[in-house]
Amino acid sequence: MSVVRNLPIVRERKQAILEGDSALIAEQKKAGKLTARERIGALVDPASFVELDALNAEAGVVTGYGTIEGNPVYVYAQDFTVGGGAVGEMHAKKVLKVMSLAEKTGAPVVAMLDSAGAKLCEGVQALNAYAMIAAKATALSGVVPQVALVLGPCGGTASVLAEISDITVQSENGQLFVNGPLVVSAVTGKKVEMKEIAGAEASMKSGAAMLTAKDDVDAIYSARKLIAMLPVNNMDEAVYAETDDMNRVNPAFNQIEKIEDIHEVLSNIADNGEVIELYKDFAPSMVTALAKIGGRTVAIVANQPAKDEGRLTVYGCKKAARFVSFADAFSIPVVTFVDSQGMKISGTPQSELARAGASLLFAMSENSAPRVAVIVGSAIGTAYTALASRAASDMVYAWPGAVISAVTAPIAAQLLFADEMDGADDPLAKRAELEKKYMDDVADGVNAAKLGLVDDVIEPAETRQMIASALEMLAGKREAKIAKKHGNLPL
Repeated sequence: MSVVRNLPIVRERKQAILEGDSALIAEQKKAGKLTARERIGALVDPASFVELDALNAEAGVVTGYGTIEGNPVYVYAQDFTVGGGAVGEMHAKKVLKVMSLAEKTGAPVVAMLDSAGAKLCEGVQALNAYAMIAAKATALSGVVPQVALVLGPCGGTASVLAEISDITVQSENGQLFVNGPLVVSAVTGKKVEMKEIAGAEASMKSGAAMLTAKDDVDAIYSARKLIAMLPVNNMDEAVYAETDDMNRVNPAFNQIEKIEDIHEVLSNIADNGEVIELYKDFAPSMVTALAKIGGRTVAIVANQPAKDEGRLTVYGCKKAARFVSFADAFSIPVVTFVDSQGMKISGTPQSELARAGASLLFAMSENSAPRVAVIVGSAIGTAYTALASRAASDMVYAWPGAVISAVTAPIAAQLLFADEMDGADDPLAKRAELEKKYMDDVADGVNAAKLGLVDDVIEPAETRQMIASALEMLAGKREAKIAKKHGNLPL
């Protein structure tokens, strides 16, 4: 019995499904947004995308796989032109399929979020659909990198999905919220706008978004850069061909008396000056960024002395702790640049500061990836213990003049030499003398080096060279740890 294959008819039906509703697509364009398939096309390498379940168009999501710079990646893009991209049972099935394939093959997942919310007509099935996607994202956490792009509405439980991802990028067209402006206004009695509570700027300041973008194209470009920089999975290493001299020195560093902006140091140390800062507007006294040093991707955690003397804040500690935890999951080396006067002194309950400091120290101590610390200024109190101590670092370097102490020199002098200052003919001169004595005898980085707690006091110009060398030496680092399910991270 012969089978008649009506290929032209099948192609026409498939093309009609893929073309979608022209009127709704026009509205999408008018809003300054690309269609789901256009977004995917911009993300992956040309002609590399293979769509899955293409004929199940009513699900409101486009799924499949492709490559970014030759490496595999799975992607799903919610299609706002189909039922507002609402999430229901079939929507979740398509998403879960690509996530399961990513789990089996060890490839990153990029989620492009643009949805009106749950498919209300499905009731509890829609809620369960969200829960199933969240559970799978949780299972993938620490196995493959997950990047979420918020390119349109992302409200309610969908916003939780975005936050489970390792990195969240939000465009100016994106809205990230749990409760919309009508709900917030009804409860608070104050009229608020969507942009005010859920726009890209608001998300960046709250730490919900790690990067913002002006539009879809800009957000997708950021995702390509991030995926290309990260390891493919937790068994891979993010090591690439060197494109910059590993032994490059910067003589200008030797002339620095006090760092004004840590960004200048980071850009000079990174390969080709390329640094991707995450959480830029959130807790700015702490800087977290991805860069390459000697071709190796590193996670940078740095104090910003230009912001509140680089002091550790509640949100700054939490920001750094989550970033360090992410780096550890994928064995990305952590490089810290320390210049901080310690924990922030404010009206914040001291117990809250203690808990935040515990989160950072816990994350740094638990980290089994290579860790290199450079004390470029002051390392006072928790700033030292969490970012540059032997518990938090495999190699520790200090610049000349580095200060390592439980408290600042003026406080130490007041606590240790109060009687001598009170009885002095010239209390101010005596204070200066005693502060210098404390610095020379106790707090100078050279003393820590004598004790073996600093590996070397280096010339600032050689910082990049020393870090690159340390990372090369630590590349084969292995640690045997006590068997346990997991630690209990202070939150």
